[in-house]
Amino acid sequence: MSPLRLEASRSYPCPVEHAYDTTIVHPLPHLFRHRYGLLPPIKAVTGPEPWGTLGQSRRIVLSDGGTLRETLTIVDRPSVFGYRIDEITGPLKPLAAQVDGAWRFVPAGTGCRVTWAWTVHPASPVAARLVPVLGRLWRGYARQALENLEGILLA
Repeated sequence: MSPLRLEASRSYPCPVEHAYDTTIVHPLPHLFRHRYGLLPPIKAVTGPEPWGTLGQSRRIVLSDGGTLRETLTIVDRPSVFGYRIDEITGPLKPLAAQVDGAWRFVPAGTGCRVTWAWTVHPASPVAARLVPVLGRLWRGYARQALENLEGILLA
């Protein structure tokens, strides 16, 4: 079963350091506040504050009742932070065994380009055939999140 790689990017008129520092600590329910198809908004997050230390884990609660454990696996300010999502419950559980995610920040002109990526590891051979549908939904979800990020970064 091959994992599915997904990626979405957007440029913002702000310094890389500002984008990184703001994104890593911003409350997830504000960033992921809209449903996109079957992908629900984030309702709550429980875990350590501030977020940003390698190895930290927190629990994400989705509006559909599902939960995810997110663990920071890469912290390299100001260029990237990465995480693993596992212990998935709810409607996403049959599709994904785990997700490796990352946010990357690079200079772009007088601002920065932010790229959000997911590598989805299917939960089963049957799920591997359905994961591309999740990928199409994720692209819309990511577009919304990157639009929300613009308001956060430029506030």
